[in-house]
Amino acid sequence: MTQDELRIYLIRALLAEEPRYQEMEIPSDMQQQKRLLRALFNVRMPRPVSGEFLKVQDAYLQEETRRKGITEPSDLTPMQEGVYLWQGDITTLRCAAIVNAANSQMLGCFCPNHGCIDNAIHTYAGIQLRAACAELMERQGQEEETGKAKITPAFNLPCDYVLHTVGPIIRGRLTEADRELLASCYRSCLTLAEQNHVKSVAFCCISTGEFHSPNDRAAQIAVRTVKEYKEQTNSEIEVIFNVFKDIDLQIYRKLLR
Repeated sequence: MTQDELRIYLIRALLAEEPRYQEMEIPSDMQQQKRLLRALFNVRMPRPVSGEFLKVQDAYLQEETRRKGITEPSDLTPMQEGVYLWQGDITTLRCAAIVNAANSQMLGCFCPNHGCIDNAIHTYAGIQLRAACAELMERQGQEEETGKAKITPAFNLPCDYVLHTVGPIIRGRLTEADRELLASCYRSCLTLAEQNHVKSVAFCCISTGEFHSPNDRAAQIAVRTVKEYKEQTNSEIEVIFNVFKDIDLQIYRKLLR
């Protein structure tokens, strides 16, 4: 099947799962089809699905990522020994693990086509990621604590693993407790990565954006915590600070120079 045919197959299959969607028409425009498919992925609860669906979904998502362009670790230049800075779409980075700024439910973003990193990672990993997270949370029996981390396979992403961590939600000024919880996110991810023999980790800007942490303070905490971890543990793990916004690129450049 062509990419267009794969997309139509997936949309029809997802619409058929919900009686309320039975009368929904599939748009003819390709971009509108892509938005509809992403929205359907976003709102779908974790539930069983056929092997045929997964085969089609995996082929479609992997080709979509290939067309966006995959960045290899060898394409990056270190800012410091074992520390890199890269601006781009984290879902296209082929490193050992990427970090997802999750919420306490740990099931991904359910808001259709939302711009958060949680939404993007779950969209392009495929529905298997939400199912894997749901299984972890069912075993845990409670919501994820702020500052902790979980690891899952990355499924259709070019990386091997996803590290999910819940950053603090900042209400008002950044408190000492907020700073410690944010630092704990970085330590927890690094510790979990090394326990799973992960050699490289790409960190997003945890707790900024939707969680309202000031970009400059969050970056300072990130860089300081990673440096301290590497020094205190003699870790050789490679760390990539992934940014999307120009302002974060400027902040991290200044901190890492």
